Amino acid sequence: MDDLLAARVQMEVSLAFHMIFAAIGIGMPLLMVIAEGLWLRRGDETYLHLAKKWSKVTGLLFAIGAVSGTALSFELGLLWPRFMEFAGGIIGAAFALEGYAFFIEAIFLGLYLYGWTRLRPVVHWLCGIVVAVSGALSGILVVSANAWMQHPTGFDVENGKPVNVDVLAALFNPGWAVFATHYLACYVATSFAVAAVYAFGLLRRERDEYHSKALKLAMIVVDRVGTAYLRRPQCPVWSAPGFGPVRM
Repeated sequence: MDDLLAARVQMEVSLAFHMIFAAIGIGMPLLMVIAEGLWLRRGDETYLHLAKKWSKVTGLLFAIGAVSGTALSFELGLLWPRFMEFAGGIIGAAFALEGYAFFIEAIFLGLYLYGWTRLRPVVHWLCGIVVAVSGALSGILVVSANAWMQHPTGFDVENGKPVNVDVLAALFNPGWAVFATHYLACYVATSFAVAAVYAFGLLRRERDEYHSKALKLAMIVVDRVGTAYLRRPQCPVWSAPGFGPVRM
């Protein structure tokens, strides 16, 4: 196995592992926040129980995703040094902003997990909203860099080096809209997975309000977000020629 193939395999395995936890880590906070919001509005303890359970799942998956994502950030530089030397100054802003979103998510997730009895209910719920929004922003910013790899804009090349870098043009490249809205699939996939868990509980004759309401809530998210996902903007995706020489 040559170096290029080995690097591709390692990156593929790392991304495949990370994406599972990253996608669920984006999707779970939305379900968690909706459940707590329904508890605040209706006073139904079933939704409070769901919010507490889903917050624990969110915390666990966030921790795993943070560790695997950190490994990926090192792999970008170690496995693809020539590419990062060329593109680092162009797409570095996306990764930097993603770092800010990540730390905001981590801070407010800590407040959410440990604030059930320490914060007022509405303040606690607002912390959950920040977790959900910052998680979504983190995903959007990362895929902006991915979109740039398909639609490289915001720079000129002189003597094989990027010059006249326009960070905003690179961040909001022609493929940004379709890539950014693709994160909606995280909510759909996560909600389907959650619905499957509680549907299995119902099939085992655990026909109580807890399983029924969890299944209904998850399927409503699938319906609403899935509809938005199908209506998201589309654009042709192409790979820029000439990036092959800077891969390694």
